[in-house]
Parts: sequence; C-alpha cells; structure tokens
Amino acid sequence: QVQPVESGGGLVQPGGSLRLSCAASGIDVSANVMGWYRQAPGKQREWVGVMGNIGMTSYADYVKGRFTISRDIVNNTWNLQMNALKPEDTAVYYCRIFYDRRDFWGQGTQVTVSS
Repeated sequence: QVQPVESGGGLVQPGGSLRLSCAASGIDVSANVMGWYRQAPGKQREWVGVMGNIGMTSYADYVKGRFTISRDIVNNTWNLQMNALKPEDTAVYYCRIFYDRRDFWGQGTQVTVSS
C-alpha cells in the first residue's frame, strides 16, 4: 500500500513563503507522476500543479509564477515551493501519487496565510 505523507505546512504572513514536501516509502520520484491539490474550508478540492515522470511541470493559473514543483532525488521527495503567498492560498494541501495504474492521496498538511 502506497501512503503519501505531506509535511511543511504552517502559518505564514501574506507575501511569505513555505515549502511543502511529499514522500512515499518505496516510490521513486523520478519514475512516477505526482500532483498537488488543495482544499479550502467550504470549497471543493482543486488542482494546484503536477510533475510528470520526466520532470515536466504544469500549474493552475492561480498559482503560476508563485509556486514551483520540484523533486529531490537524493531524499526521494517531491516539493512544492510556495512564494508570495496570499490569504486565499489558505487550505489543506494534498499530494496525489499515480502508481501502478492507481492513485494514492496523502492526509494533507495545513497552510494558513494570515497576518
């Protein structure tokens, strides 16, 4: 069973930065597709961005230019660097790993942007 685990959430002021990570035991970050999603209170879960198995990335318009997905081959994690954070970025952030024709969701990590 693949169990993604997110980390790195917290409270940050508007304009600040946070770096989230996603890891799953036994999953090779260089060989699988991973997506970031978020869900704000009272709203549906929405897509943030994705990294393919060859490293190409794509982002939702509302985070493009501020968020960057990368992968750390040494530590075998995917990362989401979030800059210029806005209050509307407040949400629980989830990673979703596509593996063996299935997808697996993490439990999420809370990001709160507030002064």
